[in-house]
Amino acid sequence: MTNAAPPRRAPDEPWRSEGAPPPEQPRRRMPGGWGGLIVTALAVFVLANLVLSYVNQRREPTVSYTEFSRQVDAGNVAKIYAKGDSIQGELKKKAPKPGGGDYTKFTTQRPAFAEDDLWAALTAKKVTVTAEPVVQQRGVLFNVLIALAPMVLLIALWVFIARRMGAAMGGGLGGGMFGRKPPPKPVEVTAGRTTFADVAGIDEVEAELSDVVDFLKNPAPYRRMGARMPGGVLLAGPPGTGKTLLARAVAGEAGVPFFSASASEFIEMIVGVGAGRVRELFAEARKVAPAIVFIDEIDTIGRARGAGGGLGGHDEREQTLNQILTEMDGFTGSEGVVVLAATNRADVLDAALTRPGRFDRVVQVSPPDRAGREAILDIHTREIPLAPGVDLGRMAAVTPGMTGAELANLTNEAALIAVKRGQDAVTQGDLSAALEKVQLGAERPLVMAQEERRRTAYHESGHALLGMLQPGADPVRKVTIVPRGRALGVTLSTPEADKYAYTEEYLKGRIIGALGGMAAEQVVFEVITTGSESDLEQVTRLARGMVGHWGMSERVGRLTAIPADPQQPYGLSAAPATLDTVEHEMRRITDECYESACRQLRENRDRLDALAAALLEHETLDEEAAYRAAGITRLSKDAS
Repeated sequence: MTNAAPPRRAPDEPWRSEGAPPPEQPRRRMPGGWGGLIVTALAVFVLANLVLSYVNQRREPTVSYTEFSRQVDAGNVAKIYAKGDSIQGELKKKAPKPGGGDYTKFTTQRPAFAEDDLWAALTAKKVTVTAEPVVQQRGVLFNVLIALAPMVLLIALWVFIARRMGAAMGGGLGGGMFGRKPPPKPVEVTAGRTTFADVAGIDEVEAELSDVVDFLKNPAPYRRMGARMPGGVLLAGPPGTGKTLLARAVAGEAGVPFFSASASEFIEMIVGVGAGRVRELFAEARKVAPAIVFIDEIDTIGRARGAGGGLGGHDEREQTLNQILTEMDGFTGSEGVVVLAATNRADVLDAALTRPGRFDRVVQVSPPDRAGREAILDIHTREIPLAPGVDLGRMAAVTPGMTGAELANLTNEAALIAVKRGQDAVTQGDLSAALEKVQLGAERPLVMAQEERRRTAYHESGHALLGMLQPGADPVRKVTIVPRGRALGVTLSTPEADKYAYTEEYLKGRIIGALGGMAAEQVVFEVITTGSESDLEQVTRLARGMVGHWGMSERVGRLTAIPADPQQPYGLSAAPATLDTVEHEMRRITDECYESACRQLRENRDRLDALAAALLEHETLDEEAAYRAAGITRLSKDAS
């Protein structure tokens, strides 16, 4: 299975595509334009003149016939070559040139009216008359090269400057050297398409998207019935639940081109660039329709307008959003283009984006249930050799709440552990070790003092024992005092089955269990340490949810007093008196839970001591060993 993101053609192309036909080649334009050609021609003209002048300086001087006769009479001419009245010669020794300088080789012209006996004079002075020219003239090929040199230099310099300027300005708004570059084209990727066979654990979502696939494959029945597809489908859900994978699977199942882009890639500092990129993306999709356009993390640009941003509401983000709204309004059923988008913050999207006609269908993508997790593990272990006896159903049972991305990471960690151990296949122990590493963190080789080690053992024993004593609490799966991640010890508790709603009793039990470590230190050592920081964060989150979100406080009542959006100012969500009541109720709940935790630990001090002693001896206790050390019998068993 290939789930890697499709490649891009260029770094400044804000989208990827797969399954699209080869793009048309743009017409070739003169690089740099006419202005660049003129500037470059002037520069080359100057350089060519300098080169030619240097070459011409190396030509032999032409002397007067009178000077030639004088050198013959002086016996300083070594040899000559004559053709008609043109004479070339070479002196025996240098002679001063009339115009300045010295010369050895020369050329001259014998006047037609000269009646001197030149041959007799040459013979008398023993001058050699050669059959080959004394001064070698440049050949035809050399003359051609000299003539073409300025033109070649012009073209080379012109192309070089055009490419450098294009590379420097290509990422800007206009691009190119003197004009706007053509829009980027999609990349054709036809192999390794993702289909519904590569997606598991979210069957109900597949069913909602199957009609999109059917519309893309067989649009005629829908048009005949007068039906139209939703203007857009919004996939909403927590990170890692497979929203992007689902969008790719829809395109792969329908066999249509798939254009994907992250919303953040449209945004630039220059206002208008994002809107232009949106136009280009939708134009490319229309060319190859039917097609799918997928925009990931659309809440980056799709947040409600007017909630901060540029001056007057005309910043780059809002212009990009407006362009997306305009493009989606332009779609009709005959175009056969479906827009999919993904977000984990559907509550902050602009109302104009989710109105009917645009993203008028919202599909919730939730973490998979137990059967879905087993199917996902089966997909991600296709390429991983598993040892005999590996039970993926058992791993699915102890990983409630994990998303598809987390399960993929779990299987990869198990494969890495198997390689480090020198094994040929992944065993059940490798999967368990990978789960501990993912959930608890990697082990740290930290040497603790004996007193601190004993305090950590009681801290974790307090968590574990209260988890065992609370009715309906999640079973304790593992207790360890081996440092992992930032924690000096960890107690792992997971539910026996997937939970979708929580009672007030269960949440209070969670708070009591989280406060068990601090309570154990208070009961045994009468001290409070910083080791309870993460426990208190969990307690605060649960108490705030009970009071401010879930209506589990009589004084606050059945209302939401705390904003769901963490970016919304906390003090503006409710009246000051209501917020004071929320704080008072949070303190009341946590104080009651802490008193209950201390009371239960005092009443079961023998079990607390026994569990701490077992931890100090073995450092890590699995589920069975932990319950045996505490002397507590499990009240329920894992669902089969």
